[in-house]
Amino acid sequence: MPQLPSNPAEIKRILEAALLAAQQPLSVSELRQMFDGELAPEVVRKLLDELREEWSERTVELVQLATGWRFRTRTEYMPYLEALNPEKPPKYSRAVLETLSIIAYRQPVTRGDIEDIRGVTVATQVIKALEERGWVDVVGYRDTPGRPALFATTKKFLDDLGLRSLTELPPLEQLNQTLELSDAS
Repeated sequence: MPQLPSNPAEIKRILEAALLAAQQPLSVSELRQMFDGELAPEVVRKLLDELREEWSERTVELVQLATGWRFRTRTEYMPYLEALNPEKPPKYSRAVLETLSIIAYRQPVTRGDIEDIRGVTVATQVIKALEERGWVDVVGYRDTPGRPALFATTKKFLDDLGLRSLTELPPLEQLNQTLELSDAS
């Protein structure tokens, strides 16, 4: 293990290099491992906040997500990058999106809870699609007859949406307005 640099600017450069090289968000504890745990978590957080500020005027930003810190392209530049890779993201059916919304806003929920809210049966492939994407997982079982599975969203769901926690989800009323607008067009 290399010796811990005494210069905070050098430590910050090492953190920056690790975050730029990483394919997934890195937690503070993972970043501390590079320094054999000799850096206090609050020191790492302070240096990350300084890095975020230093990158604030760039096309890339340092963000904190549910599973850690990562660099990402600012949203205003995404349309240009998408032109380089015109591959369309997967389209999800209304049933999948409604089911995901119910799980995200009401979690933990059973398949029966989802069916009560949607008013229709939830097809197995709907839950399977969300599980395969890594957005939904079984987090336990309700203590009722049949012990139905309880579904909740995952940290990957939050990371993919660029959120640190569920509290950052838009208010349900705003989501309903968005859906109504897309139905109208």
